Amino acid sequence: MKVSTAAAPLLSILPEANLLIDNTGFCCTALQATSLRDQVFYPTSAAYNESVKFIFAANARLSPSCIVQPHSAEDVSIVVSTLTQTQCQFAVRSGGHTIWPGAASMEQGVTIDLSMMNSTTYQEDKGVASILPGARWHSVYKTLEPYGVTVPGGRSGAIGVSGFLIGGGNSFYTARVGFGCDNVENFEVVLASGAIVNANRTSRPDLYQALKGGSINFGIVTKYDLKTLPHDTLWGGLVIHDNSSTAQQIEAAVDFTNNIHNDPYASWIGMWGYNSVTGQNIMGGALEYTKPVAYAPAFEEFLKIPNTTSTMRFASIYNLTMELGQTPGYRNDATVLRKAIDLHNNYIEQAKAHVKSDYWAMDTMVQPWPKLFSQHSVEKGGNVLGLERFDENLIQLLFDYSWDNQDDDALFCRLGESILEELNEFAKSIGADNEFVYLNYADKSQNPLKSYGEENIEFISRVAKQYDPDGVFQVQVPGGFKISEV
Repeated sequence: MKVSTAAAPLLSILPEANLLIDNTGFCCTALQATSLRDQVFYPTSAAYNESVKFIFAANARLSPSCIVQPHSAEDVSIVVSTLTQTQCQFAVRSGGHTIWPGAASMEQGVTIDLSMMNSTTYQEDKGVASILPGARWHSVYKTLEPYGVTVPGGRSGAIGVSGFLIGGGNSFYTARVGFGCDNVENFEVVLASGAIVNANRTSRPDLYQALKGGSINFGIVTKYDLKTLPHDTLWGGLVIHDNSSTAQQIEAAVDFTNNIHNDPYASWIGMWGYNSVTGQNIMGGALEYTKPVAYAPAFEEFLKIPNTTSTMRFASIYNLTMELGQTPGYRNDATVLRKAIDLHNNYIEQAKAHVKSDYWAMDTMVQPWPKLFSQHSVEKGGNVLGLERFDENLIQLLFDYSWDNQDDDALFCRLGESILEELNEFAKSIGADNEFVYLNYADKSQNPLKSYGEENIEFISRVAKQYDPDGVFQVQVPGGFKISEV
């Protein structure tokens, strides 16, 4: 089994940038000349400032010339057509959870804020939930709960729907039904031309396939029709351990990953974390079982390890996902995992010697990515992640740092880049590296689309050129990961 180096996104909690007004205002004026004039907001308005604050990471809260908030696919079509014709640069934001600046917002341009398009409708006769792109997963789960169904969505309720699904989407249910994107029955998409189209197995199947992991390279998705699952009570929660249990945790993680196929109802995330408030370096395990069975045998090795606290309980998916915050990349054998935690501990000490922030935290998160995940993807028609080309179980690591003092930007960026580079080199030295980078956790310095494999790169490029021949989403939308940059 190998470990897949996924990503090291760095989160800094910084003061808001000074708001700048674009004096020319050409792009914003063009939008105001449309029927959406009352949905265009400038830095002097309360709606503008609330929209900026909606972005999860403070350092990603950029100041566009204006923000437009469409309420429907037709509104999005008007916005895209207008901005395409005027050759204005724009950003597209749904949940606003990507933590690096410029991913879903911009300076001196237009941000299309999809947060007003946030409803979920259950089509009981089809067993499908129609979800708009600005929704967050907690609202989706809450809406579907009375119907006794759910969908394979984010494991943190605060995560936005759109970025999660077009980036792949790892959920509590992946071992049962594949990634979130594998369960999309239909994408409603606004193309660069302004056309509103549907992409599914029979209509535009190439676009349908490319959107399953291909991110914002083709258009703006304005609705997701997602296949639902029966929703019963789950069993799960957080179990906190002393850091001294690391060796046992790693052995249990490897065993769990290699045996998920025996019980796909089980899910585990390992989190090694330090924060300056408690001054403690602890290990937390998020254990979730997607049916109402307590202490399932799949968790036996984890449950043998003494803990300090536990919130394990029977609960709804809404309740459990409200407990997990920013959760979550690497390739798997126990040797690499031990090295990762050794580095984690060492880098905490390096930070202590130089940090200026009042609050700061350093987390290393471990997640199983077994072959079973991609096998389900293939069974459901495939996606463009390219994981099926690997015949080994993978384990993914994510390094997630946060701080509140801008003076520490260089320190934590250097530590994040260094720990990833050092672990990569170590994994390569023992033949345990893997090229795959999970787009939803990737830092701007990484190139996740490149890790999808040559065949998928060529496919994504071909589909992007077919549906966006002028390259609007490659040139006019600078944020996100672009196939033209692979």
